[in-house]
Amino acid sequence: MSMQRTSRTGDWIRIHARNTPNKPCFVTDTDSYSFAEVNSRVNRVAHELRRMGVVKGDRVALFATDSTSYMEVLLACMKLGAVYVPLNYRLARPELQTLLRTAEAKVLFFSERYASMVESVDVPTLTAAICFEKSPVADRDYGQLLATGEDHEIDTVINDDELMCLAFTSGTTALPKGVMHHQRMVKHMTFQCILERRLPAAAFHYSPAPLFHAAGMCYVLSGVARGNPSLILDGFDPATVLKWLRRDVLHGVFLVPTMIEMLLQEPGVEKGGYHNLLSIAYGAAPMSPSLLRRAMKTFRCDFMNLFGAGTEAGLQTVLTPEDHHRALKGHEHLLGSIGKPGMGVDLRLCDEELNDVPDGEVGEIVTRSDAVMAGYLNMPEATNEVLVDGWFRGGDLARRDEEGYLYLSGRKKDMIIRGGENVYPVEIEQVLSEHPAVLEVSVVGVPDERWGETVRAHVVVAPGASFEEDQARDFCRARLAGYKVPETFQIEPDLPRNASGKVLKRVLRER
Repeated sequence: MSMQRTSRTGDWIRIHARNTPNKPCFVTDTDSYSFAEVNSRVNRVAHELRRMGVVKGDRVALFATDSTSYMEVLLACMKLGAVYVPLNYRLARPELQTLLRTAEAKVLFFSERYASMVESVDVPTLTAAICFEKSPVADRDYGQLLATGEDHEIDTVINDDELMCLAFTSGTTALPKGVMHHQRMVKHMTFQCILERRLPAAAFHYSPAPLFHAAGMCYVLSGVARGNPSLILDGFDPATVLKWLRRDVLHGVFLVPTMIEMLLQEPGVEKGGYHNLLSIAYGAAPMSPSLLRRAMKTFRCDFMNLFGAGTEAGLQTVLTPEDHHRALKGHEHLLGSIGKPGMGVDLRLCDEELNDVPDGEVGEIVTRSDAVMAGYLNMPEATNEVLVDGWFRGGDLARRDEEGYLYLSGRKKDMIIRGGENVYPVEIEQVLSEHPAVLEVSVVGVPDERWGETVRAHVVVAPGASFEEDQARDFCRARLAGYKVPETFQIEPDLPRNASGKVLKRVLRER
């Protein structure tokens, strides 16, 4: 009896290369690659990786900025059954080494701008480092893979429960969490994106969410799956994005609130000309109603709020275009809502014992769907804390009104979201606690119109020591990604604590 196989994510590019070979697949500021061209390049990369010894289940890491080549590596891994490991390119060197070791990466693809960091890491499992450009540090460059690889299809039997991606939630050097994405999860997140974004079959879409983010990957994968072109740029530049919007070729974009604020500050943005722009989706960070109103007035298209735990549980709720129109007609409270559960999402609001709370009361958002992760790599205790009988507990708190709309009430574990990036205070506290002038430290997030939240460190200075903010930032920057470095420091005589000695972060936020 032959083994039954399910449809694979790796089939998507091959299917459209056959059915619509000349249709644009990836578009950049300077080039356009058809589905046939991309599939050919993917096949060549996949064959070269296999020649280098990469087999099903091996880990292929990426430490690079966004590019069409980056996506080609992901698609090549999908055809091989290899596990791709997308890493945040803002990591500091110790963080990079820790995550590469945790993932047991066999091959690393990197951008030349990070060559010095790649050269200095020590990863026993790593057999090859491949640069997307030319670099003396690399074992090979990407152009060589394309030049020597064979353009033949690779047919690997892969089922829905097999690991496809290892995505890290945090760059901490102490306890990195590798989120395991299986085939089923990535397929479901991709189909959620296609359905909830409501873009037509021929839509041209752009998302500046980095490709190391689940949101960034899924937006481009949704284009590959449906046969639509995707704009891929090397980082977010508001002037460049506005130029594309003013060219009136984009039908949909996804932006975090910080990016919307930046676009609205660009000269000429109010002149309009966005006739083909059908919708703007936003999410990943809180957005003030005032900013949303300005954006809706400027771009005059549909808006939708997509909320979720993309790395661990995918899309969870949607505030639809109809909800936004209703808000403008007198129900403005809806602009503060994250909407209702998305496609295929079973959502509950629960207390600590996972009992449902009544409408109007605050509870933890708990969801079950095919977009929920398989767990954390080699961390069974951490996995069991957030996965209970298939239900994912992400720590987000919300209340539900009588119509079923959800409103965020905070985060259970004090996570900070700065410009769409998750920042865990314990990481920063661990680093600052090593500073010779710091006796005690507690880190909190504070509201910010531009970034959603910024990082503030409350410091108790060691007796006889001198604390200098700029020096403390340099200290952090050498050990942490830049977006985790505190924007402000506040000197405290002591830290407020409860009877059990726990620091009262709520009091610090109020200060």
